[in-house]
Amino acid sequence: MMDARDSTGTAGRMPVALACAAAPVRSGRLRFALRVCCFALLALLALFAGGFGWFADKVSHMTTPVDPAKADAIIVLTGGQSRLDAAMDLLASGKGERLLISGVHPSASRHQLQVAMGGDKQLFSCCVDIDRAALDTIGNAEESAKWVERHAYGSIILVTNNYHMPRSLLEMGRLLHGARLEPYPVVNTNLGNGSWLTKPEALRVLLTEYSKYLLALARGILPIRPTSERMTLAEASPAKN
Repeated sequence: MMDARDSTGTAGRMPVALACAAAPVRSGRLRFALRVCCFALLALLALFAGGFGWFADKVSHMTTPVDPAKADAIIVLTGGQSRLDAAMDLLASGKGERLLISGVHPSASRHQLQVAMGGDKQLFSCCVDIDRAALDTIGNAEESAKWVERHAYGSIILVTNNYHMPRSLLEMGRLLHGARLEPYPVVNTNLGNGSWLTKPEALRVLLTEYSKYLLALARGILPIRPTSERMTLAEASPAKN
C-alpha cells in the first residue's frame, strides 16, 4: 500500500510531466504557424513582383500616338513640361475644342503658363481652362469630371506621362462615366526591351508608380489618398534650351 509520502511525491511530479508533454505540441503549432506566415509572405511577394513585371512591361511599350483621332476636348495632368507642350500641340492642331490643365499651383499665373507652354496667346486665352483645386491624381479626376460634365463632352484625350497613364485612366474612368477616354502617353525615356531594369532612376519611378497604382485599386475598400502632386511655380517657368 502506498503511504502518504508516495502519494504526495507522485502528485507533485504529474504537473511537470504534463507540462513537458505539452511543450512539443506548442512548439509544433508555433513552427506550423511560422511556416504558414512565411508561405503567405512569399506568395504576396511573388504576386507583387509578377504584377510589377506586368506593369513595367505595359508602361515601357506605350508609345505616343503620331496622329490621334480628334476628340471633343483635351485634359492634361500637370507634372512636367513635356506634358504641357504635348497638350498645347494637340489643341493647336485641332484635336480638341478646349484644353483643361488640371492641378496647377495657385501661385502659377495664367500668363506664366502661357509663356511656359509657348502657345499662341489668342488660342490660350480662348480655349484653355485652368484647374487649381486638384492636389493629386484623385483630385485631377474629380475636377476633370466637373469640367467634362459642365461642357457635356463625350470624348477626351488624356495627356500624361506613360508611367502615370494606368493610374490616371483608372481614376478618371471611375468618374467620367459618360465620356470616352483616349490615352495620349508622353514618353520621355525609352524603356523598351526591359532597359528599365538597368536604369536605377527609371526602376525607382516605376516601383513608386506601381505602388500608387495598387493603392488606387484598393480605394474601393480603403479611403486611401496619395500625397500631393501639385504643379509648382518652378514647373510653370519657361523651359531653358
